[in-house]
Amino acid sequence: MTDQETTLAQLRGAVADFVRARDWEQFHDPKNLAMSIAIEAAELMELFQWHRSDQLPETLGESPLRRRIQEELADVTCFVLSFANALDMDLSSAVQEKLAKNARKYPVEQYRGRFQ
Repeated sequence: MTDQETTLAQLRGAVADFVRARDWEQFHDPKNLAMSIAIEAAELMELFQWHRSDQLPETLGESPLRRRIQEELADVTCFVLSFANALDMDLSSAVQEKLAKNARKYPVEQYRGRFQ
């Protein structure tokens, strides 16, 4: 399945099925899931430690590092989806609302090409 073929609801369902089959719901409370997201994000960051930004394009080609990054990103995403499942939050709506809020906060004509 690719991003073009898979809905967010399907991914949430797949993660929920995986968790349910292992009886892990008992461990997947919001606190533990929030901590897991942070831990997995730190593992993702660690993969970039000591790599210079200007070297990343050549480093990230088809490499073992790229595969490890993909795995850590998947871990982060799975825990984010589990978090949304645990709190019964509509992630698509939350992202759309946040983008609209950020669009008001950072209008294109003022922030295009600027980070602040």
